Amino acid sequence: MELRHLRYFAAVAAHGSFNRAAQTLHLTQPALSRQVKDLEDELGVRLLLRGTNAVTLTDAGEVFYEEARDLLARAEKAMQRVRGESRNEVLRVGYAPSVTAGIMPAALEKFQATTPGVRIELADLSSREMNELAQAGQLDLLITPEPSADAVTGFQWTELRRVAPVLVMPETHPLAKLKKIPPARLRDLALIGLARENYPDYVRYIRTMLKPFGIAPRFVALVNDGVSTMFPALEAHHAAAILADSVVGIMPRTLVARPFSPALSEGSVKLGLPAVRPNPHAETFARLLREEVARLKSSRG
Repeated sequence: MELRHLRYFAAVAAHGSFNRAAQTLHLTQPALSRQVKDLEDELGVRLLLRGTNAVTLTDAGEVFYEEARDLLARAEKAMQRVRGESRNEVLRVGYAPSVTAGIMPAALEKFQATTPGVRIELADLSSREMNELAQAGQLDLLITPEPSADAVTGFQWTELRRVAPVLVMPETHPLAKLKKIPPARLRDLALIGLARENYPDYVRYIRTMLKPFGIAPRFVALVNDGVSTMFPALEAHHAAAILADSVVGIMPRTLVARPFSPALSEGSVKLGLPAVRPNPHAETFARLLREEVARLKSSRG
């Protein structure tokens, strides 16, 4: 059994597709398919169920995938020791969890399966922290809402996904019984927001969003430490917050999210890479994130 066969199989399993794995490995799809078939013949078991546009792991494939990942990681470390190398390739990613929920874990798993020699450092950052680290040259990839991206210079930006505003509140909140929230119901409603110190664009963005409806938001508390700190504050104040719909994936079960009707304007989540000499691994990770966004859209019809 050759190491490259393990690497090819791991890439296909991580991507769930021969086509996408072949692009990552710079192989043709038929050549990659033959390599994986050779591995299955050598093992005497079927590892993959091949569909029209995707593949899934068999039970034996699930077990072998975990073992293959461990073997590849150990092989990489062994080669580094023999060559006197250290694992010094690092990809530094600054992101906002509320806009990456649902796509980050899968993209991270695929990245690590296909580039085991690169250590990825994820930093959950406020928009102020992200700006400061980016300007200091300490981040290779940024994932942030559009208003925050506008403040970062020296980066090239592309859109990753669109997010819709929702009202997040405790399940016992009076508005939680509604399936959709009329914006007019926000008048005089107690809201929790993100403080200007670390999130200088949040309050301004919410005010701009609600202005066409003649509503000025009433914030009863502003938190500095991000959305994860906002969740307990919502329950403590029995209040609500306007957040991106992607936050549903990281909310505690005691909170609910409701869309607005008529809908508030969608927001854009941006990917940023340094305009000069971007880290090639950042470009790879950005592509994997886009693929996850496309997969989610496809699964939702």
